[in-house]
Amino acid sequence: MGSESEGRGLPTIHVISDSVGVTAQAVARAAASQFGVVDPVIEVLSKVTSFEEVRAFLEEHQRLHEELYDDPTLLVFYTLVEGEVRDGLVEFVERNGHIVAVDLMTEPVRAIALVSGQRPTHEPGTQRAVNAAYFRRIEALEFAIGHDDGRNAEELTAADIVLVGVSRSSKTPISIYLAQMGLKVANVPLDPDTAPPKQLFDVDRTRLFGLMTSPELLASVRKRRLGKMAVAAERYADMEYIYEDLDAARALMRRLGCVVVHTEGRGLEEVAQEILRHYERNHPMPIVSV
Repeated sequence: MGSESEGRGLPTIHVISDSVGVTAQAVARAAASQFGVVDPVIEVLSKVTSFEEVRAFLEEHQRLHEELYDDPTLLVFYTLVEGEVRDGLVEFVERNGHIVAVDLMTEPVRAIALVSGQRPTHEPGTQRAVNAAYFRRIEALEFAIGHDDGRNAEELTAADIVLVGVSRSSKTPISIYLAQMGLKVANVPLDPDTAPPKQLFDVDRTRLFGLMTSPELLASVRKRRLGKMAVAAERYADMEYIYEDLDAARALMRRLGCVVVHTEGRGLEEVAQEILRHYERNHPMPIVSV
């Protein structure tokens, strides 16, 4: 049912939110990670103010899917607190028959109201109240994006956390997850054919974390990522090269003195929580919840 994102093996996840959609995207990535996909394809419609926007978005993407895959079925995650827009979406989904929609807000809000006896505000974006925590999270997300995959290496010492690891070791999704907690995270790819940035050796060891995985899992992820390009880039997913890649990474991690965290067979949140436990022993700070 539904189309598959080329090379990823999962359908595109369509996020609809009357806020910015960060919560739904985080849930989408966490769910996709259970299928071995750490970077699912996500299409976002944010800051929705009317059902007409929702209808236009869904109809456009259904047409696109039908043209590309002969199937208009969509997978939708939504966080809508405004009743009229939410009710319009629910009715549209019921009539359409080709949309699998997941409401990520209604039941949690209802449960809190039931237990607390309080009434929810039903105001979009209240989670993003203008306060220090909100601005810290936004700044951290911008930092993570600007320092992804070794970019702006001259600023590595400004990071709260620096992740190092070979290609496809989940550096980017873990960086974004931690950034949503208000931590400035940079990540640096390790490649046996390329020298790491010299600034990496200036980073406080208590802020350095090496991501390690098994050769077999890494080969599988790389082959899946390459898809039809696998033949053209065969060395990238070759087991001999992968062993060399991981051995060189381990050697550098020992030189750096960083904490090594294994990612194989573990969810994104579990790995991130282990990193946080080590980090907070040396750098206690208030963490912004996701």
